[in-house]
Amino acid sequence: MSLRVLGCSGAIAAGCHTTAFLLDGRTLIDAGTGVGNLSLEELSAINDVLLSHSHLDHVLGIPLLADSVMRQRRLAGRGPIRVHGLPDTLQALRDHLFNGVIWPDFTRLPTPEAPALQLLPLAIGQVLEVGGRRIEVLPARHTVPACGYAVQHRRAPLWWAYTGDTGPNPLLWRRLARLPLSHLVIEAAFSDEESELAALAQHHCPRTLLAELSQFEQPGCSIWLTHIKPGELRAVMAGLAQAQASQPLQPLLTGQCFQLD
Repeated sequence: MSLRVLGCSGAIAAGCHTTAFLLDGRTLIDAGTGVGNLSLEELSAINDVLLSHSHLDHVLGIPLLADSVMRQRRLAGRGPIRVHGLPDTLQALRDHLFNGVIWPDFTRLPTPEAPALQLLPLAIGQVLEVGGRRIEVLPARHTVPACGYAVQHRRAPLWWAYTGDTGPNPLLWRRLARLPLSHLVIEAAFSDEESELAALAQHHCPRTLLAELSQFEQPGCSIWLTHIKPGELRAVMAGLAQAQASQPLQPLLTGQCFQLD
């Protein structure tokens, strides 16, 4: 499994790109500003996009991606890019992005019979076959309907898991306890000084994240932090360092690459 971190920040600044992971060069997991780090050839190779939820920092790459590669994919006979998401997520794209006002409707362009994008609903707990991978849809708890994803390795009975944007979420930990993980990517958007805002936005700060991780007992799993707001990294890591975490917690970096099987 090849996994490239295109973006892992909770907002933008120089060197900071919002969430997007490129799986095996063909599948995007979320489509934030990090998608813009790809060449046109790399963009054209994307066949599937898995969305965690409808917030702009996770979806804004999709309209621009469709516009960038529509002609190349049509000439190559590659068909539409398949966008997978919860029904509410896909409806938000229809209503608020592909509405002819914010952006043209690439689910019907260049023609309704051969559009640039195809929207495909999924459900929590569903196991998909995408790009030759088994991918399970994980529960998330956010201000809009949301999910995470677990991707199975091919050569070992292990999974890479991404929580998406989520606050405290007992259902997630119940499921993760039954999935042997190699890596867990989990968010920590705010510092403890912003704990009230984190609670309102249903994001984690160090205090809530550590409480959640106390339920997690997989010593061989590497835990990576994502979605930290620009300028908050030092405060978030200081808050995590004050407690005795059972496993090391490492912030993801844009451009990081993992070879997992």
